[in-house]
Amino acid sequence: MVPRLAPGWPSWFFWWRAARTYRAYGQPTTRNGASRVPLGVSPPGLAGTGPPVRRGSSPPSSRGSEVVLTCERYPVRRLPFSVVSEEDLASFERIVPGRVVTDPEELEASNVDWLRAMRGCSKVLLKPRTTEEVSHILRYCHGRNLAVNPQGGNTGLVGGSVPVFDEVILSTALMNQVVSFHSVSGALVCQAGCVLEELSRYVEERGFVVPLDLGAKGSCHIGGNLATNAGGLRLLRYGSLRGTVLGLEVVLADGTILNCLTSLRKDNTGYDLKQLFIGSEGTLGVITAVSILCPPKPRAVNVAFLGCPGFAEVLQTFSTCKGMLGEILSAFEFMDAECMRLVRHHLLLTCPVQESPFYVLVETSGSRTEHDAEKLSSFLEQALGSGLVTDGTLATDQRKVKTLWALRERITEALSRDGYVYKYDVSLPLDRLYDLVTDLRARLGPPAKHVVGYGHLGWSGPFSRVVLWFPYQAFGRVFWNFAHVGIVVPAVPISWHGSALGRGLRGPRAERPLQRRRWAEGALSLVCSLPITLLLRFQVYSVAS
Repeated sequence: MVPRLAPGWPSWFFWWRAARTYRAYGQPTTRNGASRVPLGVSPPGLAGTGPPVRRGSSPPSSRGSEVVLTCERYPVRRLPFSVVSEEDLASFERIVPGRVVTDPEELEASNVDWLRAMRGCSKVLLKPRTTEEVSHILRYCHGRNLAVNPQGGNTGLVGGSVPVFDEVILSTALMNQVVSFHSVSGALVCQAGCVLEELSRYVEERGFVVPLDLGAKGSCHIGGNLATNAGGLRLLRYGSLRGTVLGLEVVLADGTILNCLTSLRKDNTGYDLKQLFIGSEGTLGVITAVSILCPPKPRAVNVAFLGCPGFAEVLQTFSTCKGMLGEILSAFEFMDAECMRLVRHHLLLTCPVQESPFYVLVETSGSRTEHDAEKLSSFLEQALGSGLVTDGTLATDQRKVKTLWALRERITEALSRDGYVYKYDVSLPLDRLYDLVTDLRARLGPPAKHVVGYGHLGWSGPFSRVVLWFPYQAFGRVFWNFAHVGIVVPAVPISWHGSALGRGLRGPRAERPLQRRRWAEGALSLVCSLPITLLLRFQVYSVAS
């Protein structure tokens, strides 16, 4: 029987888990005791609980048991799903021999999220290598009424990548093979477990780039990027994944394999089903393979790091950038002075310009060095002459470019070292973008150690971060209510990734994504000629009264 949402249960607890898993630190063992090569590291701690590090780097091992269980931290009840038995483990062993992990030490890394704010209690981790193995696993779990939690890189910051209870963890870590790459069209076909940074290295050696870049690229998986519709640092140049993904291979909850893995840019043979799965959080199926269009690698990359006297000047600088740099503008990031102080204090990074209220990072990518340098020089002259920018520095070689990008990419790490971090990513009209930060500072007062703002100005995606002196469980609801009611222009969440549990979302704004999800489930059921009950076995939780 497929569980139904009981009357009165908040719809924001109705989901099937989909995200990414953190690869284990040390020398893990499988169920049969065989030693395996370590795939990565365990997640760093929430600030104040352990030594945090940059996402994608290698922190020392830390104890997941220090993190409070999610089911104890939040008032949720487990619905009557089956519990994994010895017979189930034996069946899993037949499906993925030698890749059924029950070792508690390795499971710790997969049960705890990157910020060490959420912890599940799963007893089994499965590591399939092929789409067929994923299909067999989901078909078996569907028949046994076992809840499943798909995972990839576990680099998310909102708790959507780990179990809430004892779900079976389905890791894509071993599905990391490149299937094909077309050197003329730039079409890359790969499995969903490929790490973004490794894919980038692969295509760059062939004169192309992956049209997605994230601070967590050293650990995040391409399948998780698609499942969460990640925007990234260069969305301004290459657009969203909805435009660059050519095709997907997906396994539905009953084990049905849906093959839409085309490499054609234009395909009018029926419905464009891949769009249903991009950003679906795995609620419609598990992405197992990806076909993505990679643009040619830019021959000239320049990065300018500038100081601005106010946020109004930041916006005017962005407008000037678009007008003067045009087609070579690939990124425009901003950060406030508080971010810079934390990066300097905790990470010992050096600010390359004089102290300013705001900083912007401008990246250009083109095919001719002389052409790009001329346009960038004209822009900098205009910005400095008009007072939009008070100071700046320019980097053209790769080492200096990475140094400047580190100031922006490592902000999350610096914040996690400073206290208890609460983060939320919202999309706002540009003229109201920083109001959320200033209003929150005034609203929260002394409990907030720091309230900072930074992010991708190119697509109105600021990241609001609040660092507290002490843990404050009710703060999530305060933040959400204020963001959507307290400011004049309502904010739109751009990182939904499992955040409902951690944020206590309620009301119409929490319901809208669920309404769209239910419509998609019904549409997909009709298109695929499958009964709706076979689409997914959602993990459903109810709020304890």
